Parts: sequence; structure tokens; C-alpha cells
Amino acid sequence: MLDAHYAAQARVGGKDVEIVVSESGWPSDKGQEATVGNAGTYYRNLINHVRGTAGTPLKRGRSIETYLFAMFDENTKPGDPSERHFGVFSPKKESKYGLSFN
Repeated sequence: MLDAHYAAQARVGGKDVEIVVSESGWPSDKGQEATVGNAGTYYRNLINHVRGTAGTPLKRGRSIETYLFAMFDENTKPGDPSERHFGVFSPKKESKYGLSFN
């Protein structure tokens, strides 16, 4: 998806504009395939992919600036129950996955 956007951006004169992935995450409860194990795997794989310098086919040799959604589970958030379970920390500030950014 990132390269598709880079390609479209280049066609309108924005080939040097960097893209930042501002939200990426996986719910850990209350949805199909929403488990702590699946969410932890998603976050670890995402971190390993974006922190490296492999980049994408169009932008090789670059890390991808990415922000995880979200810092904490939002146990009082309205709407779909899975939306309350995207945090990498619980509402009690406990790490859910033991992620490493080093």
C-alpha cells in the first residue's frame, strides 16, 4: 500500500514527500482473531519491518516512520468493543506484549 501511494504521489509531483504511517495496530480482545497472541505477533513483526532499512521496492534503504495505535487500551471507549483493546499497555499501565524497540 505504501508503494502504491508513493507511485500516485510521484505522478502529481510529490515524489520526494515522505509518508508516515500514523496508526497501525491490532486488537487484543473482543473481535474475530483479536487475541493477545495475534496482537503481539502483529506488533513485533511490524516493529521489525519498519525499524530496519529494507524499505519498500520504491523506497529501498529507508526505515518507515510508524506510530502504534494505541499506547493504552481505552476501557471506556464507546462503539465496537474491539476498539477498546488496541493498546500496547493495559489501562493499569502494564505491558501486554513486552515489545522491544531496540
